[in-house]
Amino acid sequence: MRICIIGAGYVGLTTAAVLSDLGHKVRCVDRDETKINALEQGVIPIFEPGLSELVVRNRKEGRLTFSSDVAASMDEHELIMIAVGTPSAADGSADLVYVRSVLLAVSTVLHTHKVIIMKSTVPPGTGVWAEEFLLGLGVPGTLFDIVSNPEFLREGTAIHDTLNPDRIVIGSRSVDAAEKVRAIYNGIEAETVWTGQTEAELIKYGSNAFLATKLSFVNELARVCDVFGADIMQVAEGIGKDTRIGGKFLQAGIGYGGSCLPKDVSALIGAASSRKIGLELLREVAAVNASQPDYYIGKLEKSLGRLDSEVKVAVLGATFKENTDDLRYSQAIELMKRLAARGCAVTAYDPLVSPALPGVVWAKSAADAATGAHALIVATGWKEFVDADWNQLRQKMSGTIVMDGRNVLNPTKVREAGLTYVGLGRI
Repeated sequence: MRICIIGAGYVGLTTAAVLSDLGHKVRCVDRDETKINALEQGVIPIFEPGLSELVVRNRKEGRLTFSSDVAASMDEHELIMIAVGTPSAADGSADLVYVRSVLLAVSTVLHTHKVIIMKSTVPPGTGVWAEEFLLGLGVPGTLFDIVSNPEFLREGTAIHDTLNPDRIVIGSRSVDAAEKVRAIYNGIEAETVWTGQTEAELIKYGSNAFLATKLSFVNELARVCDVFGADIMQVAEGIGKDTRIGGKFLQAGIGYGGSCLPKDVSALIGAASSRKIGLELLREVAAVNASQPDYYIGKLEKSLGRLDSEVKVAVLGATFKENTDDLRYSQAIELMKRLAARGCAVTAYDPLVSPALPGVVWAKSAADAATGAHALIVATGWKEFVDADWNQLRQKMSGTIVMDGRNVLNPTKVREAGLTYVGLGRI
């Protein structure tokens, strides 16, 4: 099939690479000419394991192309997939300015029937609004169908997730259009969930909101473990064995981040608020997450006795999770900002990124960051931190405190190096 994907960001580029690898002719389009030129030269703007190899292979075999000409590209393809960003507006709701821009461009090329696939994460009711928007521009309803087809990718495992999804959700008023969209995933074994447009949109938001709820819940439970001297790892494992709950997303730490959970929780709250629904539970989920860095800072202050300009803290990790270069809503970054605001001398290291942050000095390695540090915090679960040589780091440090911001370290190995392990709800 001939598919035009609008948006060469994380979702658009990953989806384009996978669909072309399944045998489709895919053109990935973005108005950012610099990005398109880089992609044509084989330069991938994001870090995602396996993505570069897919892009290079399918470009070489002629199935994947790139362009900055949005209108011409849409005109030449039978399926148009919208994969542009839906950032948070000032009030936390989803801003559909980029989706609206794409629909305006689509309206100029609808001379033959097109299936318009909404891959972007959009608020409930967007599919219906999009139809009304195009009709309002004078586009005959016989020339298009809009199908909601949300993505469920995890950064760091996006290629695997696309090829091995738990389910494929397709929301449409038209059976024919829905079946065309399902056909683009031929070769992928997964259950298909057939719904209406709004239901599909809510499946996406509901899924992410529930995952965020699990994370905030286990973080609050870890605080209970702290005061009762219990181990959250054992508690979470036991809870996760209940098949009604499941063990995924029961990992305590400094909180969730990234491009999906914070934004989608906020957008769902905003969408519900527009219809006079409060969603107080999700507001508390977000509040707990926002407070996690402060909870860790409180534990650090208790361990050190003070936090001021005389205290040097090494922070390992800046991205919101391992195996990505994404800094969006990163709790590691938030932790650094709050430590710097307390006057601490912060030295940080991440394998991929080193963003400019007031009061933060970037090191070239974990060992460099640890040099002279009174405390060291693992803020992202990179494998090189999990498998760190703690004897070497102990020799570099001035103090002994090692704070596990992701509960990924082996406390015994840390302690055997003469260091003091501090986790969340760990004993």
